[in-house]
Amino acid sequence: MKSVNSQDFGRVAVLYGGQSAEREVSLNSGKAIYDALIRQGVDAFLIDVDKNIVERLLKETVDRVFIALHGPGGEDGRIQALLEFMGLPYTGSGVQASSLAMDKWRTKQIFTAAGISTPEYRKLDAGNLDRVVAEIGESLMVKPAHEGSSIGMSKVASRAELDSAYQEAAKFDSSVFAEQVIEGAEYTVAVLNGEALPAIRLETDHQFYDYNAKYIANDTRYLCPCGLSDVDEKRLAKLSVEAFESLGCSGWGRVDFMADKDGNFYTLEVNTVPGMTDHSLVPMAAKAKGLTFDDLVITILKQTQIAS
Repeated sequence: MKSVNSQDFGRVAVLYGGQSAEREVSLNSGKAIYDALIRQGVDAFLIDVDKNIVERLLKETVDRVFIALHGPGGEDGRIQALLEFMGLPYTGSGVQASSLAMDKWRTKQIFTAAGISTPEYRKLDAGNLDRVVAEIGESLMVKPAHEGSSIGMSKVASRAELDSAYQEAAKFDSSVFAEQVIEGAEYTVAVLNGEALPAIRLETDHQFYDYNAKYIANDTRYLCPCGLSDVDEKRLAKLSVEAFESLGCSGWGRVDFMADKDGNFYTLEVNTVPGMTDHSLVPMAAKAKGLTFDDLVITILKQTQIAS
């Protein structure tokens, strides 16, 4: 894409905050994005999204929107649909892709249909816990289908732990599922404009890469280069783009994986508005590719330059 003068973007609204369980992360992401835009001479301003968002967008002069909302209401297609209705160009994936990626249950069904490797999974409800354990085992990740940042997630090693894990996930979502645990290394791959950025290997002393390990702990280890051979890194990059595009995603995002002891990769989920905080993974991958944080933000914003 041809270079764009920062003034050509017009007035940019950075949507952040919102009312999901990921509000605090979104506030940090939005502020970091806003600061980068200001440094680059872009006429940007922040909007903390609430029930008055339509009125606020109508009141302000807005030429394009940088979406920094995480979780339901901001990452699930609803804000994207509103912006399309209002004729406002925005960053990231469209309505349908955002909705699908936010629904981890539907995502896994699409992966399965597309032949993309993913751990075995089953829908959970209060009455089928014994059957799920009988079908896919006791070592499980229990997840709300529509939350991010590992909110409401639990790792269980026995049937005795499953009831409380299910109840915890159900606090956040009426749709809960269990996923077979893959014991091995965890990787994440950012996708930017159709290209996979260098993979990052995640290491934590926590039971898994949970909310605390992602945003609070200072002992989480991020390895980039990730230690894979060139052949395996290319294989993972290809799988990342395939998973991203299987949902119809576009622009930018992040795909998460587990690898087993034999080096097989299992796709977990796609994030269409990943975190952009000082603990976040997409900026780390971009840096490994030679992009500063400001470069990354401007590259993402340029997506809104595509002619309508």
